[in-house]
Order: sequence, then structure tokens, then C-alpha cells
Amino acid sequence: MESAIKTVVTTFISSARGKEDLNGKAFQKLVEKQLSGVMEDTNSSSAIKEMQQGLDADSDGKVSFQEYLTLIGYVANCMSQRKTGSNAAAS
Repeated sequence: MESAIKTVVTTFISSARGKEDLNGKAFQKLVEKQLSGVMEDTNSSSAIKEMQQGLDADSDGKVSFQEYLTLIGYVANCMSQRKTGSNAAAS
């Protein structure tokens, strides 16, 4: 689990390129490159922009680390539900 947390943190830091937040372009690139295997519509600029706007709790046009963690939590929760649902169906 420790390595997964490190990956989440270092992915944000490298995508933000030393800044505190991800701008629209950096967020789009992160989603396209890092989340395409676990999310739909990662090749749609408009879907990614809509996702960014939904995460942008303070309406500053950027995605902060806390807002990014909201996305990671949502994706992890969806993955968990998918796995537990498929396990229950297999039993």
C-alpha cells in the first residue's frame, strides 16, 4: 500500500511540474496517460474538462492535490464496487 500512495503523490507532483495545482492542460495529460485503463472517455477533451470542473471545489480553474485525491478516491471506490460486485456474482 505504501508504494501505491507514493505513486499517487509522485504522479501529481510530476504532472504539476513543481506547482501546487494542475492547470487544465496538465490535468488532461494526467487523465489521458495515467487513468485511461480505469476510466472511460479519457480521450475526450470535453469529458475531461467537465471532470475537472466537477473536481474544482474552489472554482479557481485548477485541480489542487486535495481535489485530485477526490478523483483518486472516486476511481478507487468504483474499482472496489466493481470487484466486490463481480465476486458476489461469482459466488
